[in-house]
Amino acid sequence: MLDQQVGIEQHSGPNGWNDPDMLEVGNGGMSDTEYRAHFSLWALLNAPLLAGNDLRAMDQSTKDILLNPELIAVNQDWGGKQGYRVRDDGETEVWAKPVSDGSVAVVLFNRTGEDQDVRAEAGEVGLPGAAGYRSRDLWTGAETSIGSEIRASVPSHGAVAYRVWPNGSAKEEL
Repeated sequence: MLDQQVGIEQHSGPNGWNDPDMLEVGNGGMSDTEYRAHFSLWALLNAPLLAGNDLRAMDQSTKDILLNPELIAVNQDWGGKQGYRVRDDGETEVWAKPVSDGSVAVVLFNRTGEDQDVRAEAGEVGLPGAAGYRSRDLWTGAETSIGSEIRASVPSHGAVAYRVWPNGSAKEEL
């Protein structure tokens, strides 16, 4: 379903969202790493976050994924811009979504069976030129200062989700 979202982002916005189908988080058949990747990408797409699992029987890991406040904030951003695939390098991809406060949500995605180093330049994902950037990992909450390169070692079948602000810009409060 993810690949079917490529190129249709211009048809998404307030009062009309593209829907890549409900979330599979907690349904079995995937690892927590794969569930986090799935949720990260669905949040970036502004997909309606419809839990498809049995809510009565979900474990703590599933709750933690489905209730991630930072990814929900990206999904629910009032600007209503859908994320899009910036680059497809075969088995690794870079996805980005402009956020209304001037930040950009970035997902580095790895489809391979091995960990991969995935990189993107700030300008490539739509960030303005700046004297550095502030990056926040949307799963761990870790914040770092970076130059113009956004990069991570991305686990097999996984994704790393960041929110990146130009230095000196205000951070949206969650």
